[in-house]
Amino acid sequence: MKNYQTSDIRNVAVVGHASSGKTMLTECMALCGGVINRLGSIANGSTLSDYRDEEHTRQTSVQTSLVHFDWQGRKLNILDAPGYLDFVGESMSAVRVADLAVVVVHANHGIGVGTSKAWEFASQFNVPRCIVINALDRENVDFDAVSAALRERFGAGVVPITAPVKAGPGFNQVLDALTKEVLTYKTDSSGAFTSAAADGDLKARVEALHTALLEKVAESDDKLLEKFFEQGGLSEEEMQAGLRTALARQTIIPVFCTSAETNIGVNRLLDFIARFGPSPADKPKIKVTTHNGEMEVALTDPEPSLFVFKTGVEPQFGELAFFKVYSGTVGVGADLYNPDKQVGERIGQIFLLNGKNRTPVDTIVAGDIGAVVKLKETHANHTLCPPKKVFTFPKIVYPKPNIHAALLLKSKGDEDKVAQGLAALHNEDPTFLYTVDAELHQTVMSAQGELHLEVMAGRLRSRYKLDLELTQPRIPYRETIKTKAESKYRHKKQTGGAGQFAEVWMRIAPKERDTGVEFIESLVGQNVDRVFVPSVEKGVRRACAEGILAGYKVVDVLVDFYDGKMHPVDSKDIAFQTAGYYAFKEAFMAAKPCLLEPINSVTIHIPEDCMGNVMGDLSSRRGKILGMDSEGGFQVIKALVPAREMYRYSSTLRSLTGGRGIHFEEFSHYEEMPRELEQQVIEESKKRKAEQEKEQA
Repeated sequence: MKNYQTSDIRNVAVVGHASSGKTMLTECMALCGGVINRLGSIANGSTLSDYRDEEHTRQTSVQTSLVHFDWQGRKLNILDAPGYLDFVGESMSAVRVADLAVVVVHANHGIGVGTSKAWEFASQFNVPRCIVINALDRENVDFDAVSAALRERFGAGVVPITAPVKAGPGFNQVLDALTKEVLTYKTDSSGAFTSAAADGDLKARVEALHTALLEKVAESDDKLLEKFFEQGGLSEEEMQAGLRTALARQTIIPVFCTSAETNIGVNRLLDFIARFGPSPADKPKIKVTTHNGEMEVALTDPEPSLFVFKTGVEPQFGELAFFKVYSGTVGVGADLYNPDKQVGERIGQIFLLNGKNRTPVDTIVAGDIGAVVKLKETHANHTLCPPKKVFTFPKIVYPKPNIHAALLLKSKGDEDKVAQGLAALHNEDPTFLYTVDAELHQTVMSAQGELHLEVMAGRLRSRYKLDLELTQPRIPYRETIKTKAESKYRHKKQTGGAGQFAEVWMRIAPKERDTGVEFIESLVGQNVDRVFVPSVEKGVRRACAEGILAGYKVVDVLVDFYDGKMHPVDSKDIAFQTAGYYAFKEAFMAAKPCLLEPINSVTIHIPEDCMGNVMGDLSSRRGKILGMDSEGGFQVIKALVPAREMYRYSSTLRSLTGGRGIHFEEFSHYEEMPRELEQQVIEESKKRKAEQEKEQA
């Protein structure tokens, strides 16, 4: 196996909106690179990078896959990332370790929300980008119109390197702005082509493309611009050096035309990446965090360090940790330290990957990417560093989940397996969260979208042999009051021997929202010994925790224990607890009780042509529109919507927008419920309580 220098490595993340053709583009790259000998297909489940059962079933990528091969003496590591924003963590992790992001845009669909998100990730991690306009063999495609939209969205630096001679069915000829050639591809999907100098009309077109590229390269550097004006052009060497620098600085965003289904235009993209693409050596140092500040780690540092950007469970190996080396050389048997978990880790078997195929290696050099098996405590987003020089690499900040479902076990006694499975899934995918809600007595799974949720539930079923279903999570309503009220409650119990006696006089009043329950005493005289005040408060707090109207927590009430009576022998702690409990319940029911519901703040990104449908749907969900804005070619709606109306909203939004809309939601505040809905919730609560009592009987 060839040994590559850091400067010979190209780490490339293939990202973009769902169904733009990323996996087939990766498949073409693998064929060109000699990794496979014929193109697989997504429909047949035979592609190199979509090799998992869940990907075959859904015919879409759900995890990032790695492919590597040699191209022009360079080692290309291709990270094929999912396009669905349900699997946003996978695409973020791919971009985090890439030196170049290839953003794939479908020629028919143009810029999607996923395109914009992929662009944002690349900006966030300061990764240079190029764009591939794919599927140019489809009906009704317009390369120039898509290019113009990309230029408008992403800036004047967007410039074609290759362009189709004639887009549409039968597309097989490409103009190359660098070489001023016409490439004619064979129709057998081999990627083989013949090249010839452009002539006639094509000569004028390719000259115009070449000149536009030359001007952009010159504009990217003051010295080159001076030479360009003095000489009327640039030499081949100046143009090539300028192009590489301009790409690294992002003053040029190269555009390529391809058809990934028929392997047209892909090898010229690979040529460009090998010749002009950034290598890890272009960023020789990275800032890291230490226990007392910051420092820099250099690729040339002799001590090895690495960042685990993803973990996954593979049938043959168990858990695999995918990593990028940031300094030194990582070898089998190396002892490193995980500062995130404060444990030592020994590096076991190391592999290079091509889809599910693994090649064992002894070492991996700085800048390269590999995978290691059987790390004890190390998961995605963790650092492994030298034990005597402790630091952490910059972490990926994952978005919060926006869809939630309660996990309902159909078989008793599997609770431990569920807990183990949920913890493992979160370690594997940090964008997946779960909570065991003690208040609502449910385990709630939280994910980035419906598909993400289904995939996680599928993994629990298949890996842990669990029989489960997902249901709507209960809503954490709250109970409060609208007016003042008071009560006088006497608790008297005589059962032979010592009795119980306590009398509690109580006033309650509403408080401002989000101020909680406040308990005070304003006792005067000697009717009640002050020693019983904590007992009364304990009873009140128990009633508040249990709920009175529908079994939900009581909030925003001022409780004043102002008088009462006691008995010199029979008054004791338990008697005043009980009296406080029932005195509060009586007062509460007399104070016009009501239910509060959680309201979520919702931000929705959609294409303009979907505005009417989405606004109408929000209105049907009792949504209040706070404002509208436009951002990167999309409309942004901000609204407040009751949480009970948002269950599986992402599925509705997907169908309303043809998969082009996304939303984010988070809790905002509590608000009083409409009376008719409140009655529904109270009835549901009574019914649930009756069923529980029946089960226990």
